[in-house]
Amino acid sequence: MNYEEVRDFYISRGFGGRVGFGTDPAIVVIDMARSWLDETSPLGSRNVAGVMEPILEILSTSRKASLPIFFTTMAFDPNGTEAAGPVGRKLLHSSDQRALERHSGLTDLDPRLERRPDEILIEKQRASAFWGTPFQAYLTARKIDTLIVTGCSTSGCVRSTAESAHNVGLHTIVAREAVGDRSPIAHECNLIDIDMRFADVVSTREILDYIKQRPSRRTFTEELLKEQRSVSA
Repeated sequence: MNYEEVRDFYISRGFGGRVGFGTDPAIVVIDMARSWLDETSPLGSRNVAGVMEPILEILSTSRKASLPIFFTTMAFDPNGTEAAGPVGRKLLHSSDQRALERHSGLTDLDPRLERRPDEILIEKQRASAFWGTPFQAYLTARKIDTLIVTGCSTSGCVRSTAESAHNVGLHTIVAREAVGDRSPIAHECNLIDIDMRFADVVSTREILDYIKQRPSRRTFTEELLKEQRSVSA
C-alpha cells in the first residue's frame, strides 16, 4: 500500500478525523540538539537536518505574532542514575553514552534556532515533552488550546508528544515538513499513524497561513503585567 491507500484504509475504519486549529496556539520544537543533528554524535543523522529550514520559518512567523514558543532537549546525568532500569537499557545501552550526557555540549540546542530568553527550554528524560515535566502547566497558564509540533524524531519524541497533547485535549498539529527521523520508512509510517490517531499532519504553509491570519495577542509577560496592575488598582 502507498500513503494514500493506507490513509484511505484507516479512514474507512473510522480513524483520521480532523481536529483543526484552535484559537490560542503555542509552538514546540522537539529535541533539535546536537545529539540528533551532529553526524559525529552517536545518535546523529543527516536525515534530520532538512527540517531546520521549515522550523526556522515557523519560528520567525510565530515570533512576529508573539506566540509562546517552547524547546525541548533530552539529557541524563553522566553516571546514568536517571536512566536506571528499562529506559537506559533501551536507549543508552551502547558503550558511548555521551550523546545524551548533560553538559556534554551535545544536548545543547542548535544555535540556528536562536532561542530567546522568554522561550522556555524543557529538559526531559522520556520521549514525550509532557512526561515528568511542567510543560502542561506552562500551556495551561497561557490558556493554550493548540499545540504545533515540530522537530525530531517523528517515530519517537514527536509522536509521543503528539499523543500526550491529544490525550490532554489539545488541538494537536504536526508540521509535515518540519519533523524528521533518521529512518525515512519510520518517518512516513509514523506520520500516517500520527495523522490517523493523534493529530492533524498539515503542511508548513498551512501553519504559517494560520498564524498570520490570527488576531494579534498579548505576550504572556504582557498578560501578567495587566493582571498585576488590575490587582493593585
